[in-house]
Amino acid sequence: MTQTPTRPTSLPRRVWNWLPLTVTRPVLVLAWLSLALQIVLVGTGGAVRLTASGLGCPTWPQCEAGSFVTTPELGIHGVIEFSNRMLTIVLSIVVVLVFLIVLRMRKPRPDLFALTLIQGLSIPFQAVLGGITVLTGLNPYVVGSHFLVSVLLVILTTILVYRAYNGRAGKGFQTPSWYVAGTIVTAVFVGLTVIFGVLTTGAGPHAGDNSNAKALAPRNGLNPVSLQDIHSIPAYITFGLTVLLVAVALFSRRGACWRCVRVYSIGLLGVEIAQIIVGLVQAKLGLPIALVNIHLVLAVILVAAISALLLSQRRTRPVESPLG
Repeated sequence: MTQTPTRPTSLPRRVWNWLPLTVTRPVLVLAWLSLALQIVLVGTGGAVRLTASGLGCPTWPQCEAGSFVTTPELGIHGVIEFSNRMLTIVLSIVVVLVFLIVLRMRKPRPDLFALTLIQGLSIPFQAVLGGITVLTGLNPYVVGSHFLVSVLLVILTTILVYRAYNGRAGKGFQTPSWYVAGTIVTAVFVGLTVIFGVLTTGAGPHAGDNSNAKALAPRNGLNPVSLQDIHSIPAYITFGLTVLLVAVALFSRRGACWRCVRVYSIGLLGVEIAQIIVGLVQAKLGLPIALVNIHLVLAVILVAAISALLLSQRRTRPVESPLG
């Protein structure tokens, strides 16, 4: 009796069958990469702004007319701006990969599918916003909006990493409602600190000058000295609230959930201490570029830390081990 030869599996089908049905190590690696690159992109974007390289590549999407890459004539400013654009391409590749790798688990893990889809849709949105930034001559409000979108993406990728490890969100919280409320209030002041920081930068000496023009880039017209003082108010309130959250977490022994809360709250406090030290030193030294950029990166790490603290208090649905 002759056997019917089996038809070879097509390449798309083999790739589809290769995609995981549960969270695996590649999923975790790509999730972490997307978060790390979102944070690094804030740092390189800050370098563009702080070194007056905002129009180092004077056109978009090309770097300059007739060339998608920087040229020697554009100098160091072209290199800085072009490097930031290249990192955006790397991030875009990672975002596409993390979306594809969770595609097959979209039914058991719709949360991961939705998070990666939103992150994927943010790529063209950010690209268009970046183009508007160039075309408006580095309008400070457009530049600030560009940064705030990056902050939202850091929150989104923080949720992605946390949910990849801990499963879908369940109903209710593991910690008392008053502690959850305290964390939410702290998060609100973190947000206010970031927003006033954006306004302060848009009014000050590092608002993102045009390296190819003699005139300074437009400022938002606000008083940078007054804004600096206003910016510090929610920052110190955040610090005080975080100290209280850490103290409560350290002295609470009711349930295993407090172990995670302690870790995340202490991590949040550590970021805030670093942020306050850098902020005070940079103000005393006249806002050196390196310290201002560190302060900028710490701001999005702070946002990630408060997001993780909130996530750690939410109940989760039991799932299989992500590496099992």
